[in-house]
Formats: sequence, C-alpha cells, structure tokens
Amino acid sequence: MTAIPSHPDSITPDWLTERLRAAGLLERGAVTAVRWEPIGTGQVGDSVRFHLSYDQPGAGPATLAGKFPAADPTSRSTAAMFGLYAKEVGFYRELQQHLGVRVPRTIAAEIADNGVDFILLFEDLGPARGGNQIAGCSAADARAGVIQAAALHAPSWGHAEILATEWLQPKPEVIAQIGALYPNAQAIFRERYADSLEPEFMRICEELAEVNAERIGRQDPPQCLIHGDFRLDNMLFDIKGAAEPIAVLDWQTVAIGNGMTDIGYFLGTGIGDELRRAHEGELLDLYCAEMTARGVPLTRDAIWDDYVIGALHGVSTAVFSAAYVERTERGDANFLSMARGGCALALQHGSIAKLKG
Repeated sequence: MTAIPSHPDSITPDWLTERLRAAGLLERGAVTAVRWEPIGTGQVGDSVRFHLSYDQPGAGPATLAGKFPAADPTSRSTAAMFGLYAKEVGFYRELQQHLGVRVPRTIAAEIADNGVDFILLFEDLGPARGGNQIAGCSAADARAGVIQAAALHAPSWGHAEILATEWLQPKPEVIAQIGALYPNAQAIFRERYADSLEPEFMRICEELAEVNAERIGRQDPPQCLIHGDFRLDNMLFDIKGAAEPIAVLDWQTVAIGNGMTDIGYFLGTGIGDELRRAHEGELLDLYCAEMTARGVPLTRDAIWDDYVIGALHGVSTAVFSAAYVERTERGDANFLSMARGGCALALQHGSIAKLKG
C-alpha cells in the first residue's frame, strides 16, 4: 500500500482501524474486513461507500464515505493542473471548522506531494437524498441551499486570517492558463452542443467568451469564502434519514471571492429556470435575512448587480468543464442544464451588459 491510499482497493482494515482510533470513533476492537461500492455522480473525483466489519459487534461505524482521485485520466489531470484535490483536502483540514455550513465530519484528509494522490474519509451521511442537477429541486430544497450559502459566507466575511490563507490566493500562472484554454473550451462547447443548446443561449456563451478574454486576471477584493460549484449535485438532502435537512459536499473549487458568485450560480445554473423565476425574490431576501442574522447586514438592492453577474460563473463553469473533464451522457445533460439556467438568467437580467459595465 502506498503512503496515501488513493484508490478504494488500497484501504485495509489496519489502516481504517488506525484512522478510526485517532478520530475517537473506535475505542475497542479493530476493523477486520472492508468492502466498497461507488456512490455519487462526480466527474473530477470518485466517491465510494465503505462497509466495515469488526472483531467486536458494534465497535465502530458500520459505513463510511471516501473520496479519491478520478479514475479517468482527463479529469484527473485537469484536477491536478488547477490544484483541485489539494484545495479540497485543505478545506477539510484548515477551514471547515471556522464555518457554519454543514459538511461531513472528516476522519482522514491526506494528500501526496504530487497533488494527485489523496484520500478523504468521512462520516456516512446516509440514508440521504442526493441533489440532482438535471431533475431540479423543490422550493424547500432551494431555501435549504441558500441558508447553507449564508452559513459559509457570513463566518468568513471579512475574516482576515481566512482571506489570507496562502493556498487560497489566486495564482497568476493558473489564471493565465485558464485564459489561454478558455477559447478552446468555448470552441469545443460550440461544436458539441450547437444542435442541442438554444441559439439565444449559445450567443450568451459566445459573448461571455469574448468578455472573459478581456477580463481574465481581474480580481475583485475578496469578501468571503465561496464554494465555487454551488449546485444540486454537490448537496445531500434529508441526511441521516431526514434527521438534518442538508449537507454541502465537493469543496474542490473553494476560493476567496464575492459571495454572490455562489448565489448567482445556484439560482441560475442550479435550481432550474422555472423555479428560479417563481422564487427568485424570495430566495434573495432569505439570503439577505440569513446574512443579516449572522452579523453581515445585506439587502436585495445591495447585492443585485453582483448576483446578476455571479450567474455567469455557472455558464463559464459549464463551458470549461465540458471541455476538460471526462465526457459522459450524464455530463452532457448536466452541462446543458447549467448553461440553460445561467443563460436564461443572463438574458432576463442583462448579465453580460453588467459584466462589461
């Protein structure tokens, strides 16, 4: 077994026994056997559920969740190029304890010096209902997501120590690489989805690619931590058999930035255009109320422009991810769903004009 067990088959009973004891979850006995099954729909990392047996019945948790590098080489190399695995491990090691957002309890968070081989081992939040980007969600699920966004943003808002975290700082070479790769991503997106995506939405994507070419590298002063991929596929609802409403997963894109990037992304590319149009004002008011209650007074008028611009982050994420992660049938449906929702918001509220302004 390598120093970092970066595949589920590398996890041994002895390794699990050691980690569970260190976490205070195994006071007696030892793990004697382990088996695993895949869970989730992630394309940049592979998630599994471990089933554990012990030499003493009930000595420790019956199941755990684990996350590993993607088996697909394209997805894995993209994640390594942009430091996504290191970011997620860093989030669980250094940041989550300062926040109010519900995330799974971490039992192990380890990564090799190559930035590729890693393992995250968590409490199992099941039984739970996985968020589904393509199917959409209820208004209640959307409200739960917005509340979690505030639980992430408010505790980190203006928090000097968190905002100064070294590995969160934008790296000029990575920004330059994104700028160099984005035109190719848009070309791939155009060729792949020209017959599937509505022409008015594809025009938004094209306009955004042109504006991005001019704006890459511009960084607004960071307000708080942002998730960066705040959508349904990265959420679990009714966790632990509905004992709790929601948990937020997949912190590979955690960053410092404008909190409305997450909100614009979630309402635009996350919950479906029909639900967004029906509940947009209510959800924005809920976010402001939650932020205000947590000590960061906000109003809908104050956040509006940033919200409208923030929705474009979901469009660019759909375009870029479609080009540089493993292509799957579900992935195609997912990226089209994201693009449609984000572009619909952009058309309704004039996102491109605000971005240029």
